[in-house]
Amino acid sequence: MTSIIATDAWRALAGYRNTTVSDTIADLFTADRDRFKTNSWELDGVLLDLSKNRIDDGAWDRLLTLAEASGVAAARNAMFAGEAINTTEGRKALHVALRDGTGIADPRVADDVAATMARLAAFTEAVRDGSLKGKTGKPFRHVINIGIGGSHLGPMLTAEALGDAACPEVRFAANLDGHDLALALADADPATTLFLVGSKSFTTQETLTNATSAARWLSEAIGSDAVGNHFAALTAKADAARAFGIPTQHIFPIWDWVGGRFSLWSSVGLPSAIAMGWPTFAAMLDGAHTMDRHFYDAPLKVNLPVRLALAGIWNINLEGLNALAVVPYDERLRSLPGFVQQLEMESNGKGVTQTGTPLESAAAPIVFGLTGTNAQHTFHQWLHQAPLGAAVEFIGVARPDHDLSGHQDKLIANLLAQAEALAMGTDGDGDVNRACPGNRPSTTILLEALDPKRLGMLLALYEHKVFVQGVIWGINSFDQFGVELGKQLAAHLIPEMSTASISSRTYSSSTAGLLDRYRSWREYTR
Repeated sequence: MTSIIATDAWRALAGYRNTTVSDTIADLFTADRDRFKTNSWELDGVLLDLSKNRIDDGAWDRLLTLAEASGVAAARNAMFAGEAINTTEGRKALHVALRDGTGIADPRVADDVAATMARLAAFTEAVRDGSLKGKTGKPFRHVINIGIGGSHLGPMLTAEALGDAACPEVRFAANLDGHDLALALADADPATTLFLVGSKSFTTQETLTNATSAARWLSEAIGSDAVGNHFAALTAKADAARAFGIPTQHIFPIWDWVGGRFSLWSSVGLPSAIAMGWPTFAAMLDGAHTMDRHFYDAPLKVNLPVRLALAGIWNINLEGLNALAVVPYDERLRSLPGFVQQLEMESNGKGVTQTGTPLESAAAPIVFGLTGTNAQHTFHQWLHQAPLGAAVEFIGVARPDHDLSGHQDKLIANLLAQAEALAMGTDGDGDVNRACPGNRPSTTILLEALDPKRLGMLLALYEHKVFVQGVIWGINSFDQFGVELGKQLAAHLIPEMSTASISSRTYSSSTAGLLDRYRSWREYTR
């Protein structure tokens, strides 16, 4: 596989960038009064504005040529067809089949998906209407999702964004830190609490530790036989879930062709469905499919995920901006930065290509973020004046769901002002301390409303953006072997934390010293 930077398309793009490096974002707007019209695209109430990136028509032409030369269209078609595009693990990446309303994905999985969705819908409504009861015959008032990574971030994000006020209350526990689970359990009644355990392997250390503690908390209150009535599992390992005490009728599958960070649309989304109701969850699936259909059908030049991905390629690889700030101006999307962080950095934070050769270009950026306007009082100072800088993706919503006057217009005015200030800057009236250089790129994604359809479209837009970038960089976006090494070392260290002696295993002097001090402060002695 030829390195992308060795291709004619890449050399043409890099050469063009060198000839236009002195052109600023302000210059591009001066030269083209219709720049917004020609650099923004809209689909069913989702508007993507890329005009405040330093990309002119010539750069766009060469970026699109790069996408064509990289085989983006062929890779997209292979994904939808169910080919094993996760080459290192020999697996499909068929999350699009979980929301396939028009039959564009691999039909071989359609029956299994439909049957599972029907079970999930029935379970969701039984929890919400109170017909599913706990051991003591009471309906559930609290649902606690136990999972981490993809089994936590997507469900929590969507539950926060679209959850209604109806009982039961859905809570989340992810961290191995016991304070996280203790907070989720606070004021919950064991007799009316349902636990959802999301782990594809049913061996994830954080999840199994929390699930074991939750089962103990439950059993001590209402009996050791309560697990079967109060637990459900979202997993690919049904036998392990049954061994934990969870009955078959409460076990919902995750297929091996669904990657963790793309699993929201599977049974992993059950806590979201309970929080918002199945009709709303189904509408979110349909929204994601709307973006899937667009990604599948639309030519690359008018394809929203492709355009968003190419803007990222330009900013990372040509402009040298190796950080991306994700700033949603909607408190309901407060968990979106973390979701995008995992999606981008775990998918494309790789050092080798699909063929195992060292990556010769920068890839996934450092992703961070916070809701606006909170972000304006934390890291926006750095965005405007620090030498390094970052690209920014602003997300705004036109129609709020509250009726508080005087809030929404001010909120979105701040979003627009921040993007304008980053692009245009100021000379500070000659005061170097107040001067902001401008020429800092940002993208704005504006949603007509934060409803199920647009939220589904937004998350699918990000999924496909990451996929396209991985194809261009020659990366397998669907494995995550970098996660494993620390887990392996932790497995060796755990027995050392409280045993009478430290093993002969060799650790660095730093690790050995920290372990010694931890043990002494925990009052463990050798």
